[in-house]
Amino acid sequence: MSEWLRRQTRNLLGCACAAMDTRSLAVSMNTNFTSFDLSRRLSPLRSTNKLAHRSTARASASISTPNSGNAITSPEAISVKPVYVPTPPNRELRTPHSGYHFDGTARKFFEGWYFRVSIPEKRESFCFMYSVENPAFRKRLSPLEVGLYGPRFTGVGAQILGANDKYLCQYTEESHNFWGDRHELVLGNTFSAVPGARSPDKEVPPEEFNRRVSEGFQATPIWHQGHICDDGRTDYAETVKSARWEYSTRPVYGWGDVGAKQKSTAGWPAAFPVFEPHWQICMAGGLSTGWIEWGDERFEFRDAPSYSEKNWGGGFPRKWFWVQCNVFEGAKGEVALTAAGGLRQLPGLTETFENAALVCVHYDGKLYEFVPWNGVVSWEMSPWGYWYMTAENETHMVELEARTNEAGTPLRAPTSEAGLATACRDSCYGELKLQIWERKYDGSKGKVVMEAKSSMAAVEIGGGPWFGTWKGDTSNTPELLKRSLQVPLDLESVFGLVPFFKPPGL
Repeated sequence: MSEWLRRQTRNLLGCACAAMDTRSLAVSMNTNFTSFDLSRRLSPLRSTNKLAHRSTARASASISTPNSGNAITSPEAISVKPVYVPTPPNRELRTPHSGYHFDGTARKFFEGWYFRVSIPEKRESFCFMYSVENPAFRKRLSPLEVGLYGPRFTGVGAQILGANDKYLCQYTEESHNFWGDRHELVLGNTFSAVPGARSPDKEVPPEEFNRRVSEGFQATPIWHQGHICDDGRTDYAETVKSARWEYSTRPVYGWGDVGAKQKSTAGWPAAFPVFEPHWQICMAGGLSTGWIEWGDERFEFRDAPSYSEKNWGGGFPRKWFWVQCNVFEGAKGEVALTAAGGLRQLPGLTETFENAALVCVHYDGKLYEFVPWNGVVSWEMSPWGYWYMTAENETHMVELEARTNEAGTPLRAPTSEAGLATACRDSCYGELKLQIWERKYDGSKGKVVMEAKSSMAAVEIGGGPWFGTWKGDTSNTPELLKRSLQVPLDLESVFGLVPFFKPPGL
């Protein structure tokens, strides 16, 4: 293990920290995804290696089947009891935009969160996705409200893509039991309260949560728990009846170099309602300990690689792609990859779209950032099964290639056209190769910085239409936008002087 991680571990353990993952989805319809029926809006239910290369002695996992009572374990049998710690103020690896961005107005708005835990010993992942739509309206709009504000979709959704690419979703049109902290990654929702109990409206200890919440969830940077049930609305994927989970997380990477101030993934303009949707990786890499009951199986894990991100705004890209991985072979340091791109609408009266993409790798304590404002990102994406990206900045070059033979699972997203509806396809069994080089003065490849492979990459294709292979790049990013994003504005510090004007979420 690298020396920086030892120091990081000591610091984090001194704070008794442990953290979490999430992800949001959402977007335009993909007319080419024939398995997606966007006209069918979801209705509410009426009654090997880790974050880096590390030995298995440091991490173990078990699966038990309640019916048999027998456990299948990796070399060391374990019984995991995660330790809850309240979210500390001013935690070290907090990123900008960790909080809930809803500003209380009636504008079209969604926010989504994504948390992923990977179990290398079983080559399985669990992806937890939460979304809230138009929370200014706590329930379905009345005819008068539709006349005043136009048609809107409301509600809260919880989805899980779990072991064997099985799926679970629970949804309600009402959001009065949803809550989120204005400036920290702390959120939750109660689908069904314990009879006689009041639904929480803030983070509570796990024992209290279990006394008050029958079906629901709460998530923080260092704790995640919940229990949701299949609502019977999914007929296009293999589902499980229910899931229950509790785990703690110790963050290793936020979004930036370890020991430095953490960064906004999309730059300082993310503080304002332009260039939406906005996107923030909240934890590029962490180590999670706990358990997940998935149908009739129970997965226990220690120091499992984990990840979290979120997005928010008034709408989503027309189409997009995404690759994420924390489990690699061949690297000597800690590795976490996030790469994505999309076709998004620019502000203005006309329908003008631009390509936006990034490739970012945290490796051995450092962020290698390839974004449109410091270089060029290029890609070649098939409608499903193949992801290829290259990028360069002034000092480095990167290349990634991912493939999958899996069919993938259609997932729901809070679309403006149909509410929470199928809009993308994911798999956590992507075969990935990642390489970084130093960039020579003449623009050619120099010394190899790192090279690693994985068979546990999360891959996604969304939106549309996808008529065939999409080749694109960010070379046409407006020069004014590039220059503005290069300005080192620290809006958190600026608004810290006038906290009354600090935007929600920042």
